[in-house]
Amino acid sequence: MKTPLSYIPQRPEKPRPNGLLMVMDKGLSTREAEDMAAVAGHYIDYVKLGFGTPMVTNNLKEKINIYRNAGITTYFGGTLFEAFAVRQQLSDYKRLLLDNNLTTLEISDGSIAVAHDVKLAWIDEFSRDFTVLSEVGSKQEEVVIQPCDWVSMMEKELEAGSQLVIAEARESGNTGIYTSCGNTEMVLFQKITEQIPQIKIMWEAPQKKQQAWFIKQLGANVNLGNVCPGEVLALETLRLGLRGDTFFQFLPDKFNAFKP
Repeated sequence: MKTPLSYIPQRPEKPRPNGLLMVMDKGLSTREAEDMAAVAGHYIDYVKLGFGTPMVTNNLKEKINIYRNAGITTYFGGTLFEAFAVRQQLSDYKRLLLDNNLTTLEISDGSIAVAHDVKLAWIDEFSRDFTVLSEVGSKQEEVVIQPCDWVSMMEKELEAGSQLVIAEARESGNTGIYTSCGNTEMVLFQKITEQIPQIKIMWEAPQKKQQAWFIKQLGANVNLGNVCPGEVLALETLRLGLRGDTFFQFLPDKFNAFKP
């Protein structure tokens, strides 16, 4: 959407290579999905049906079609993949994807312990038939992954066939790439950004302060995920400098006199 305001960052149109947005659907009704698509669908690239919600959702195919008709790619959260993987039912998982006409999936190991070579084999296998997004990081606060290992895992997963690597944060935004207080782990952030192309990273950022922080660090077209359905338009105003947290971010220095 164009604006008459000057000094507004340029945002690419869909399908866009960067500035991606992934919304987490934790159980919207079909009516709520329709409303979100109508109001903000042009800003949403992916909807993740979180956790194991696809297994307990009525009218699942109808909801997926609502998103598809709005030009939004839908996929099941990585926890559901892990639930099938730990039970050695990945062939059943593939059938579930095909039955719902899904072309994208998330492969993660945030809730289970598995050798990274096994995860890479999963990525390689599924990337032959689907678009794979892979998530790096644990959902468990007590599991500490060294920054160099994060980078190595991201690199190897991209090489194995993942189209995007997702930096884990959970829906709460207080683990993975964040501290328990929701602040970014700075050494980890610096190591990742030094080695991994930004166009290949989706940063989970469910909290407003996290979204604003990434926009200030990496610009309006940073890829952000795990955003709540009701926060899509609010996030877009952050990207454009139309909200207090980023109000002066994209204005030239001549406007500094107006800073409070």
